[in-house]
Amino acid sequence: MKISIEPIGYLTSCYKEKFAVPRQPGLVPSGKAQIHLTPPYNHPDIVEGLETCSHIWLQFIFHLCLDAGWQHKVRPPRLGGNKKMGVLATRATHRPNSLGLSVVKLERIEAHKKDVVLHVCGIDLVEGTPIVDIKPYIPYSDSLPHAHYPFAQHAPNNIEVRFSKPAEDDLMDIPASQRSIFKRLVIEVLQQDPKPAFHNPSPERIYGVKLEGFELQWRYIESTIEVVSIKPQLSP
Repeated sequence: MKISIEPIGYLTSCYKEKFAVPRQPGLVPSGKAQIHLTPPYNHPDIVEGLETCSHIWLQFIFHLCLDAGWQHKVRPPRLGGNKKMGVLATRATHRPNSLGLSVVKLERIEAHKKDVVLHVCGIDLVEGTPIVDIKPYIPYSDSLPHAHYPFAQHAPNNIEVRFSKPAEDDLMDIPASQRSIFKRLVIEVLQQDPKPAFHNPSPERIYGVKLEGFELQWRYIESTIEVVSIKPQLSP
C-alpha cells in the first residue's frame, strides 16, 4: 500500500531556528505564528466553523530533520540528554515518518477569496513547518486528567530571567507598541531553559538565537539567565 501526504499549508513562526523552540506546545503563550493554507486548500469553505474552536490540533512534518533519518532509541532532554529511550516512547523530532502533533490556541482566522490564514499562539514549531492537517481540540475527549507519563508529569520549573543594562537599552530601540510584547516573549522562551541538558554553562559562554526578527543573546549566571543583547536580525 502506498500512502502519500502533502502539506495543506506552511507556518510563519516567531521561531526562526530550532534552538530555543519550546519543547512542548503551550509553554510559551506569547509564541505566535500564522498558518498560510496553500492551493487547493486555501478556500474559505475549508475552515468554516473552525472559528468556534478555542484550540486546534496541528499535524505537521519535522522538515528540518528529514535528512537526519531516525533511530530506534533517542536521548530525551527531560532525562538530561544522557539516558536512552525507544523513540516511540518519546516526542523526539527524529521519527520514522517525521510527523508531529501539537495543540495550539486559535486566535483568529482571516479568510478571503484566495487567502486563508490561521493566527495561532502557544506554538512549539519553527519557521516554515509544513502543516498536513488541522483538527478541532475537543475538551471532553482530548483532555484526560488522570493520564500519566512518569518522565513528564509536570511542566519544567521556570528559571529566573533578567535583562542587563545594555539589553534594556536595546529594548528601547523597539517601537513602544511592540516592546512589552517582545519582552514577554523573550522571558517566556528563556524561562524554559533552552540550553542542551548536558551543558554546564558558565558566565563566559554566550548563547544566541534568532527570535521574531531579532538576534537574542544571553548567558547563565548561577541559577539565573541574563539577557546580554537584543539586536535587529541582519538580512542574509
